Amino acid sequence: MMPLAVDQISLPNQFLDQSKVCVIRKKLHALFSQGFVKSVGVLVGGTAFGQALMVLVLPLLTRLYTPADFSLVAVYTSVLGIVAVAACLRLEIAIPLPLRDEDAINLLALALCCSAGVAVLSGIIVGLLPDQIVGLIKQPNLQPYLWLLPLGIWFSSSYAALQFWMIRKKNFSVIAKTRMTQAVGSAGIQAGLGWIGIAPLGLLLGQMINSGAGIFGLAQNVLRNNSISLRSVNWQSMKRLLFEYKRFPKYSIFESLANSINTQLPIIIIAALAAGPEAGFFMLGSRLMHAPMALIGGAVAQVYLSQAPEELRKGTLGKFSAHIIGGLMKAGVGPLIFACIVAPVAVPLVFGDQWQRAGDLITWMGPWFIMEFLVSPISMALHVTHSQQAALILQILGLVMRVGLTAAAGYWAHSWIVEAYAVSSFCFYFVYFCVVASITKIKILDLFAAFKSYRKFFIFWILLAIFFRVVI
Repeated sequence: MMPLAVDQISLPNQFLDQSKVCVIRKKLHALFSQGFVKSVGVLVGGTAFGQALMVLVLPLLTRLYTPADFSLVAVYTSVLGIVAVAACLRLEIAIPLPLRDEDAINLLALALCCSAGVAVLSGIIVGLLPDQIVGLIKQPNLQPYLWLLPLGIWFSSSYAALQFWMIRKKNFSVIAKTRMTQAVGSAGIQAGLGWIGIAPLGLLLGQMINSGAGIFGLAQNVLRNNSISLRSVNWQSMKRLLFEYKRFPKYSIFESLANSINTQLPIIIIAALAAGPEAGFFMLGSRLMHAPMALIGGAVAQVYLSQAPEELRKGTLGKFSAHIIGGLMKAGVGPLIFACIVAPVAVPLVFGDQWQRAGDLITWMGPWFIMEFLVSPISMALHVTHSQQAALILQILGLVMRVGLTAAAGYWAHSWIVEAYAVSSFCFYFVYFCVVASITKIKILDLFAAFKSYRKFFIFWILLAIFFRVVI
């Protein structure tokens, strides 16, 4: 007797539905029972918690501290960001690569030594040349707090190195815990010291804690759980690994510095050349907009990077990238348009009348934020397609465009310096988008189709923003 084909078997619909449900349930159980997926979920949750807390506490902080205080913090954060990104000589990103834990732990020790060395060198420079430093950045009010700079460099860079060790060990829950405690500690210090009138020290201390105070928790975990590997740490192995992974300090430092200077130096220029606490207004506006963008964009970038190599092999990377852009349009562009329209009236209402300028700047920065939101996740395609040279050229181009136009506006149009930075940033990310689209071979028709599919969302958010403005 011949067996029946599958399509010849007639089963009740209820039975089919229950079978599908059972299969899906088993797959979900198998997926979420994996420790890696659980840990990644915890990591994302910890990051979201930290970012949400820092945004939620802002309405209180803007009433405890002045825009001038925020301007000092903006300068401190920018200087810290430029130095700390290279303090470990980029050896931290090599920690997950070796096959043996003994080699990886020596890389960690080497990165921590470099971090401490750069911090000590920074401390010596701060101690010997405080007047020259504040004169260069034109922030004399920052001089009493320069001692926080080497400490912040050590915190931030050491935290990055220890974090890569935890990534190697897939101990994401510990990273999430430290991010949450850093956010809570930062918010508590800033609110507490601001409440008793210790400003701007409270704001600066909180920023330093948020950048890397979790090193103590991570270091304790390393010492407790890796005693065998730690015994293999020695100068000879560290020297050998430095030579073996020399391409990281040789090539990656310049790219990371270009990227950091590209982002941070214009803020220092704004604080030095603009009239009033423009850097403080800019810091509030960018923090409000970048927190949700970073969370969504980071998640999308991980998904894109996991699937892009396969799409490249199939020759469908362009269509896949256009699909991702369409999803980003649906998820974030509408809310960003809404925020840009309502910011001039919403910001002073939420944060106080003295922050009106921050709301106006958000409107100016809107096109930049939207373009950055669309291109950042798919910029992973430059690595997938082995276009690192194009990535480096783009960073140098961004450095010239953003720093150059901001500095020019600072000398010839003080009152428009932040607007110049916003316009130059939009132009940079537009060029970035065009380059990525060209490399991934995204078709204009696919982009137009993605925009057309979600135009109703844009119209909805625009109408909602207009209604909000009219009501207020």
